[in-house]
Amino acid sequence: MSRKPPVDDIDEADLRVGEPKEAAAGPAAVAVSLKRAVEQMGVRRTASTLSRLNQADGFDCQGCGWPDPDPGDRAAAEFCENGAKAVTEEATLRTIGAEFFAAHPVAELAQRTDYWLGQQGRIVEPMVLRPGATHYAPIGWDEAFDLVAGHLTGLDDPDRAVFYTSGKTSNEAAFAYQLFVRAYGTNNLPDCSNMCHESTSVALAEVIGIGKGSVTLHDLHEAELIVIAGQNPGTNHPRMLTALEVAKRNGARIISVNPLREAGLVRFRNPQKPRGVVGTGTELADLHLPIRLNGDLALFQAIGALLLEWDAVDHDFVEQHTTGFERYAEHARNLDWDVVLASTGLSREQIEEAAAMFRESGRTVTCWAMGITQHRNAVATVKEIANVAFLQGSIGRPGAGLCPVRGHSNVQGDRTMGIWERPPAHFLDRLRDEFGFDPPREHGLDSVAAITALHEGRAKVFVGLGGNFVAAAPDTATTEEAMRRADLTVHVSTKLNRSHVVHGRQALILPALGRSERDRTGGRDQRVTVEDSMSAVHASRGPLEPASPHLRSEVDIVCSLAIATLGDRHRIPWAAMRDDYAEIRARIARVVPGCAAYDEKVDRPGGFTLPHPPRDSRTFPTESGSAVFTVSPTEVLHVPEGHLLLQTLRSHDQFNTTIYGLDDRYRGVSGGRRVVFVHPDDVAALGLSDGAHVDLVSVWEDGSTRRAPRFRVVPYDQPRGCAAAYYPETNPLVALGSTAEGSNTPTYKSVVVRLEPARGGVEAHPSDAGEVVPPGRGDEDKRQVDPDQLG
Repeated sequence: MSRKPPVDDIDEADLRVGEPKEAAAGPAAVAVSLKRAVEQMGVRRTASTLSRLNQADGFDCQGCGWPDPDPGDRAAAEFCENGAKAVTEEATLRTIGAEFFAAHPVAELAQRTDYWLGQQGRIVEPMVLRPGATHYAPIGWDEAFDLVAGHLTGLDDPDRAVFYTSGKTSNEAAFAYQLFVRAYGTNNLPDCSNMCHESTSVALAEVIGIGKGSVTLHDLHEAELIVIAGQNPGTNHPRMLTALEVAKRNGARIISVNPLREAGLVRFRNPQKPRGVVGTGTELADLHLPIRLNGDLALFQAIGALLLEWDAVDHDFVEQHTTGFERYAEHARNLDWDVVLASTGLSREQIEEAAAMFRESGRTVTCWAMGITQHRNAVATVKEIANVAFLQGSIGRPGAGLCPVRGHSNVQGDRTMGIWERPPAHFLDRLRDEFGFDPPREHGLDSVAAITALHEGRAKVFVGLGGNFVAAAPDTATTEEAMRRADLTVHVSTKLNRSHVVHGRQALILPALGRSERDRTGGRDQRVTVEDSMSAVHASRGPLEPASPHLRSEVDIVCSLAIATLGDRHRIPWAAMRDDYAEIRARIARVVPGCAAYDEKVDRPGGFTLPHPPRDSRTFPTESGSAVFTVSPTEVLHVPEGHLLLQTLRSHDQFNTTIYGLDDRYRGVSGGRRVVFVHPDDVAALGLSDGAHVDLVSVWEDGSTRRAPRFRVVPYDQPRGCAAAYYPETNPLVALGSTAEGSNTPTYKSVVVRLEPARGGVEAHPSDAGEVVPPGRGDEDKRQVDPDQLG
């Protein structure tokens, strides 16, 4: 029997565009999120979840990785609008099981949008899609584990399996997962970091010796200057606005560096403060630099050059704690300002104004996110941010430092626990000493390399611990083709998503407990731990009864898979770790650096902060033992005439690939998602008009093109030559081979596109994976671009 869907699918004819909001949050934001929560959870359930969210004795938000205040400083409602949405998505009363899947063939589900799929509800029992079947059907847990084990043990090489991890996975599940994978025999552990902050991890590891930021929340509160580059906290990290409000109250100034003038950095109306409810709120950015896409490297080089010219340098820090300064200074003194201005799209006066704010600040924190890390030169750009911090002695100084803001709640913790395709030797040595086997030493596959291996048939099994890999990955048509070539795809999930309907020859959905749910694995109340963007580790305990008695925790699923696959190989106590997570934490304490007495430390209210040598003692675990100044070429990303440089970004009504709704009120969009924001002068120059429908066609160095159909043109203030549109709808445009040098992160923020009249009218296929046209085939009439012009 079919059931009425909880939401209708997207009809882009309903899309409306109005005026963007000029202030973030406020009482209206609270009303929107609470209304949605009550609709999906009911009044009592809403109160019991949100009152425990981000509290010391509660559970950690499923959303971003922004840190919590000290336990005594937390508000009664310690969550943001999008955090409430994240909880609502997980704690919804909507459920789907055997009846739903019997009524909906996979081919039909594949035609649905990501929004519709996610709104169906929690998956309440394990499901299998057998070879040649048209529908998912129920399967018992033991049979599901045996099915996975049969495929894994049947491979002739462990490297033919890929084990992906989402950034929501707890530390306990992540540690057990990497242990299982390495005991199985491979380092193929790609994760979502590969597609977001990998450029940060690579750059910071090289220049300060650790791939994490060097600040705490207190540093942000005490800063004199806060720089926010390539980040939109109002949508992606809304609780950060409260920290910025505190900093402003303490006298800080803020520079926003972003192509779009986002509402979240214009004004913040804190709904928990009277001024935010009845007043105008707090003005945030003192200076907004509307930088051209990919111009950040040149901007920070110019700021460094000016600080040197003005002798605004902490000479003691440079002399005592750095290496490479003379080479850096020589490069800065010879900086080509014509290239800087062309790259940034800014005037020299704007750059000098920003540099003067650096000069006048004794405590500067620089924050950044995907707008920095998803370009070809992203690693070099992060190093330039670090260069400026070194000039000012901002590392290891209270109220100053480097602040990469992570996009998912435990993505940093997963990497700490060993989820990495390129593990350091010392970590593998500790695993060997603790568990008595020698882990594989050869580096594994990252996310992009995993797609290539699946596409070429070198990998045959894909296991995903959380996340929505297909929707998150670049080059959607290629990614989908790669997944369909697998023999088995396995997803540990809470809700239906694109990756379940783009599957291998055989597929499994293993439904897991959510973070908001009580975990009674092993007949006892369990807790898990997570690490935020500022290296603080704390416990998380869900309060709700599970959505179904058939759900299992991620730890249970991982350990049970290990038992089915490995048996008693290496004599690892999988059953004991499954039944008591303290057994895992005991191993974490002995294996993971900085985690001694782990269980005891997370017993403290608010947990503990991991050691960070550069922050704690100005000690730099680099090869030289010092912070490393680096030199990178100043470049301009040239865009051919008639083309634009596109960045992919989130709507305010989404988190990563999860679509909460169809409104982006900060940008004035409602009722749909297929919009492309273009400068009004570019709209006119391209012969288009407000509301015109176009196909976006990306062009690449190899001469290939990719097409994403039917986007509505929206005039929007940003630098000339730049454009923006939401992902995952625009992920089909990003070529799999276009990645950041040194990190292999897809270049989601540097996509050269042309806008063509939409083929076949306004309606877009709801699940359109786009179209890839190889070089030399088709599109002969589309003004093919000389690859040399792409820079």
